[in-house]
Amino acid sequence: MKRIQSDRIVWNDRLFSGYIYFENGKIVDISNEDKPVAKSFDMTGYYVTPGFIDIHTHGGGGHNFSDTADEIIKAAEFHLKHGTTTIAPTVSAAYFETMQRAVEETEKAMADERFAGTILGAHLEGPYLSIAQAGAQGKGFITDPIAKDYLPLIEAHKGAISRWTYAPENDKDAAFAKALQENGIVASAGHTDAIYDDMKLAKENGCNLITHLYSCTSTVKRDHGFRRLGVIESAYLWDDMYVEIICDGKHLPPELIQMIYRIKGADKIALITDSLSLAGTDVKQGIMHSTEYIIEDGVCKLLDRSAFAGSIATADRLLQVAVKDAGISLFDAVKMMTATPAAIMGLDNKGVLATDADADFAVLDDELKIKAVFAKGQKAV
Repeated sequence: MKRIQSDRIVWNDRLFSGYIYFENGKIVDISNEDKPVAKSFDMTGYYVTPGFIDIHTHGGGGHNFSDTADEIIKAAEFHLKHGTTTIAPTVSAAYFETMQRAVEETEKAMADERFAGTILGAHLEGPYLSIAQAGAQGKGFITDPIAKDYLPLIEAHKGAISRWTYAPENDKDAAFAKALQENGIVASAGHTDAIYDDMKLAKENGCNLITHLYSCTSTVKRDHGFRRLGVIESAYLWDDMYVEIICDGKHLPPELIQMIYRIKGADKIALITDSLSLAGTDVKQGIMHSTEYIIEDGVCKLLDRSAFAGSIATADRLLQVAVKDAGISLFDAVKMMTATPAAIMGLDNKGVLATDADADFAVLDDELKIKAVFAKGQKAV
């Protein structure tokens, strides 16, 4: 038996002073009773939260989640240092064979015991996207859903694909959404120019998440004078629709983050990094996927500075922006980094401090910087 002691345990909607007891990778008890243990970690004066869950990240520390299993593990280890104990390796749109290989490598990484935390199945962001909302995705790879491609992939790698981002307007009969739902894969609308009717059909067939709201998501359009709701308005209209936001303070300004929070609430928002492999590196300028970029002001931009090229955020940075810049309570910010993404992904044993939950913890100082990280009951950082 081990324990963490702190006077700032972020437990539900309060700060608790006491102990978290854990054994065999699971929380055994949370109480203020002093029990004998084999090892105790005194974190008095520091916040103790559940381990962070990042369900959308492309890499970090110079390592890419679309690469080999070894690179995937190294990218996950980089994010572990910033509090992320559970991670969904995200694969950008590419040739389908390339994305298939990324799934295969993710499956290998999931079974590799070198990583102390938990690697969820791959998050495929494409290739079934909207060219009109491609953003930094390669337009040359984008297609409508092709059953002869995605069905064999899903069948061959059950459990290795955790979620799939797609454009609902190109899934006319919702066959793709149905296939995802039937195979336990989270369907998410993203890089999409959908209108309300498209979103309604998608939602009726299992799509209950919006990929990075306001980033490559449609808004109200005029059609011969008639206004059609887009993805953003649909997200607000349906109380049970989850959204994820890039909470780096760059992709969305603090006041927009606050507005989304006021409308959707912490129970329906997941904070994501959507980070590139460049996160945590000293690289300032270069070429990525044939696109020239420059890193300044805490974000990756196109070289001509006309648009962002990607995030370089880490999970602890998301928490800092939410609390210090957007004025969100620590309790709700933590929920959006833990319990809500766990709910989205159907993870009953993660994202909370509760008996029988996984012993994943992030320990933070007053500035919300990482002091220590525990994964599956082991001190990893």
